[in-house]
Parts: sequence; structure tokens; C-alpha cells
Amino acid sequence: MKLRLLFLAVGLGLGALSLLADPNSGAEPVEAPPEQTARATFAGGCFWCMEAPFDEVPGVISTTSGYAGGSVKNPSYQQVSSGVTGHAEAIQVVYDPGKVTYEQLLEVFWRNVDPLDGGGQFCDRGSQYRTGIFYEGTEQKAAAEASKQRLEESGLLPGKVVTQITPLDAFYPAEEYHQNFYKKNFLRYHSYRTGCGRDRRLKELWGR
Repeated sequence: MKLRLLFLAVGLGLGALSLLADPNSGAEPVEAPPEQTARATFAGGCFWCMEAPFDEVPGVISTTSGYAGGSVKNPSYQQVSSGVTGHAEAIQVVYDPGKVTYEQLLEVFWRNVDPLDGGGQFCDRGSQYRTGIFYEGTEQKAAAEASKQRLEESGLLPGKVVTQITPLDAFYPAEEYHQNFYKKNFLRYHSYRTGCGRDRRLKELWGR
């Protein structure tokens, strides 16, 4: 937690300077949205680290960092990170189901978390950093449960999968400075990611 706050403070300062230097930094061409879209919501510890893997998936339109699974409406980062609201840091993925399926997104999710850890993720501890799949509708619920069962029965992991599968009641976008943090503060993001031990643990679990 202290590690994240340190990188956040420094990263925000550098991000502000870069925006002043180049007002068009980060601008990307806007494509016409597909006729039909769907969304998926996952919790995998630090939301900074969960945006990038999904943004790389063809068919994913956008990712938004935010909060899900708690009892407080419109919580702030300070509230959620203190662990008192019941929320988990989460991301919401908007995607084109004609190009990528929910089942494929579930596979991306598993490969970017430690589903054996019930106390947080990597160096971030507490239920606010738990892993979770927040489903919308019976189809997503069935797909998530089937995916979890396949993983448990595969023998790939040396322990029990503790990731929670729960209905999505509400998703609250996080503050703007958290959105696309890995793009806005590239060096600070990778320093945090390495320092937190995420990549080292993912390699132990998944061999990459």
C-alpha cells in the first residue's frame, strides 16, 4: 500500500508535467463503435496492472478502473484503499462480442492474477485487493463458474482457487488520475509492478 502511494505521488507529478509539455499526448484516433457491445468486470488487485492486459486484446474497446463489490455509493480511492467500504479495486472491460468472447476474457483474467491468494494480490494486502469476477446475467455467471471449475480441475495450480464469483451490483469509475496510469506514467507503473512482485509471481504460476 505504501509502495503504491509513493509511486502514485511521484507519477502524478510527472504526468502533470508531461501534459503541460504536450497537450496532445496520449491522443488516439477515435473509431466508430460497433453496433453491439458487452461488458465484463473483474478484480485482480491493483487496477493499474489489470488495464494493460485487456487493452492488448483484439476486440476490447475500452477499460475503466474503478470499484465494485462494496456497500458505499461513489466511494473515493482513499475510502476503498483503507478497506472499510467492502469494495475491491476492479476494471470494467467494454468489448465487441463479435471479435472476442467473454470466455476468452476470462482466460486473460486468470493469467494475470494469483487466484490462490485470498488475502490480496502480491504486495497489496486486504480484501480491497482481492480477486473477483463480477457477473451480469445468468450467461456470464455460468461461464465464470465453468471457467473456474476447469481451472481447478486442470491441475495447473498448486492449490485451491479462491477467486470469488459474485453478481455486479454497481461499478464506480475511479478518479481520472487512475485511468490509463500505465500509459500516463510508464516508468513509475513498471517500477511499482516490479517492486510489488506481480510479474515474478505470475511467472511462477503460469510460466511466463
